[in-house]
Amino acid sequence: MSVGQPVVAVVGRPNVGKSTLVNRVLGRRAAVVEDVPGVTRDRIAYDAVWSGRRFTLVDTGGWEPDAAGLAAMVSEQAQAALDTADAVLFIVDVLTGATDADEAVARVLHRSGLPVILVANKVDDARSEADAAALWSLGLGEPHPVSALHGRGSGDLLDAVLAVLPEAPRERFGADTGGPRRVALIGRPNVGKSSLLNKIAGSRRSLVHDEAGTTRDPVDELVTVGGEEWMFIDTAGLRRRVREASGAEYYSSLRTATALEAAEVAIVLLDAGEPLTEQDQRVISMVVEAGRALVLAFNKWDLVDEDRRLTLEREIVRDLGRVAWAPRVNVSARTGRATDRLAPALRTSLESWGTRIPTGRLNTWLGEVVSATPPPARGGKVPKVLFATQAGVRPPRFVVFTTGFLEPGYRRFLERRLREDFGFTGSPISISVRVRERGERPRP
Repeated sequence: MSVGQPVVAVVGRPNVGKSTLVNRVLGRRAAVVEDVPGVTRDRIAYDAVWSGRRFTLVDTGGWEPDAAGLAAMVSEQAQAALDTADAVLFIVDVLTGATDADEAVARVLHRSGLPVILVANKVDDARSEADAAALWSLGLGEPHPVSALHGRGSGDLLDAVLAVLPEAPRERFGADTGGPRRVALIGRPNVGKSSLLNKIAGSRRSLVHDEAGTTRDPVDELVTVGGEEWMFIDTAGLRRRVREASGAEYYSSLRTATALEAAEVAIVLLDAGEPLTEQDQRVISMVVEAGRALVLAFNKWDLVDEDRRLTLEREIVRDLGRVAWAPRVNVSARTGRATDRLAPALRTSLESWGTRIPTGRLNTWLGEVVSATPPPARGGKVPKVLFATQAGVRPPRFVVFTTGFLEPGYRRFLERRLREDFGFTGSPISISVRVRERGERPRP
């Protein structure tokens, strides 16, 4: 979300079409939509533009003033969106008409003093417009009939939005930090991602509830950790592979993958009190395959006894050997234990992620390693390693030029030696091999 833009909060009861309208305005399927009430639970900000004017849309969970439990927390998020809004889109479903909950929300909005645009949604044809007129009874002015699903009336609605927006926002969402490093906070459901983000941020920014999977969309939060500002992205818990998911879970998985692509480093949160699972392995694989820097954070450490710690160490050696290079931090999202140690781990991983080895130093090192341990023969011939170059950073990528194929085991040996001699703590690295064609002259 960009700072310096007016903010429009989208509020209403569950399942009245808030996220569908947001997607219509954005022109893409950004917000999770499913024909089930309560799919959106956090407040999510998106950059939008209409007639050359930029503004921020904040999609919220269904707002019910007298809700209890998780629903009350969703309502609290919607109420919090008003604190930084410059205008409000209040959406009512014309098919059900104004309910007692709608009237209660209308009273709250009237007292807020904010410009409120009343949206009569699901007006799919001219016959439904009479139903929209009945919403004058809410006392919020003229209802704007739209069909968020089909786009009917959306242009007129956006014109009305621009008419009430101030030139400058009432309150900025944050300061211009010159580009904080982006951190994806990922893991399987209910390991405490939102709790950790809330503890670090010092406020209840993401929903936390005993019910697994209360986060559906990525939630961005600018927080200070270790004296430095970071952009944390709290994501939906990944239960299964994207291609095996369905409905809201499918789109949440896609957006989690997108958040990872937009990040530089990922904190994979694991439950220290439970055995490592296939889902944990899959989440870690996503980070490595995306080429992002990595920090492993073991949550709920305050609840782990000595026996479990010993068992966990064995599990880590057995199941996480392939990412033994990732820094580990044992934290407690509940108490805040060791959360200050996340910043040094993040900095270490990001520094490795951007490390470049000078070509001369790289080839001197390669010559010494190959002389001490030559590659195994293949087809009776030992391939000659000619030279290497670093093809890129973020993550570090190396290309080794040879006269023959290098076995995967030897490539892993080279990677292990690279890490031993140059570090790369917290960053995946890749080594590819290019076999010199006949007649091709090697380059130093």
